[in-house]
Amino acid sequence: MATINDVARAAGVSPSTVSYVLSGRRPISAQTRERVQAAIAELGFHPHAGARALASSRTSVLALVVPLRVDVNVPVIMQFATAVVTASRLHNHDVLLLTKDEGTAGLERVAHSTMVDALIVMDVERDDVRIPALGRLKQPSVLIGRPDDPAGIACVDLDFEAAAAEALRHLSGHGHRRIALVGPSPAVYKRGTTYAERFLTGFTETADELGLETLAHPCEPGREGVRACLADIDAQLPGVTALVVHNEEALRLVLEEVQASGRRVPADISIVAVCPRDVALNMPLPLTSVDIPAHDVGALAVETAMKLLDGRHTEPVRLLPPTLVARESVRSPG
Repeated sequence: MATINDVARAAGVSPSTVSYVLSGRRPISAQTRERVQAAIAELGFHPHAGARALASSRTSVLALVVPLRVDVNVPVIMQFATAVVTASRLHNHDVLLLTKDEGTAGLERVAHSTMVDALIVMDVERDDVRIPALGRLKQPSVLIGRPDDPAGIACVDLDFEAAAAEALRHLSGHGHRRIALVGPSPAVYKRGTTYAERFLTGFTETADELGLETLAHPCEPGREGVRACLADIDAQLPGVTALVVHNEEALRLVLEEVQASGRRVPADISIVAVCPRDVALNMPLPLTSVDIPAHDVGALAVETAMKLLDGRHTEPVRLLPPTLVARESVRSPG
């Protein structure tokens, strides 16, 4: 791979002159510039992101920070990643995907090397240690999620509190009074992941408002975790007639375990899923669901990052309203 020194030797100039041609920071004669550019083309030299940034103040790269922890649903996360990549291309930007769970180290390494124009950060926690670090960077940042204190960093997400309310109101409207929440794994709650906490808050507050008997139960991953979760729900909320499942990985197993217990969906128990549309449609029966709009959230995050780069006004928090689609998994009890 050609280096800047190789280009300098081929063009008969110093490496600093090559750097000035790349950056445009000093006047260079047309003849010298042409020799340098010809050497670059002949050798196939590709300056690193930092050198390109000097010339334009932009790298045309966004960082998407999405730590792939053991308890995240990778297929759903990849829907968000695909949305960010697709939206970025519309703005002539590529995406650098950072998946290692390394706290602030990855953010600072990428930002200080001038590799990216802006950062989009996922899997946001209530007291996220990355937020103070983001505030110190020169590049703008966007959070997909809403922590307790965003510290001035723009946030975009689904309105998970409203999503929980929508699910409960739909079931209540069909006459259900005893409803359980099958939540994410305990580790998600323990980390203070904001989407889980906000959904739980909306579930609890709406249940109180509607006078429902409810139970919220985290669900460990795997069949044994689902089986134990449903057994606890049956023991603690006898006569439960509906489930809200906010756990994409557990969804198919919930259906199988409910059937194994001799109950039919929706004749004996109704289910509202909180998941991407394709997940709800690819179950043994099409599930009534509150959509996780990965495409819209990802596109909104990129749009917000571009506005910040251009110095345009952005709202500090944008929460998308939920959409519930009725399908075949809810009917009135009895």
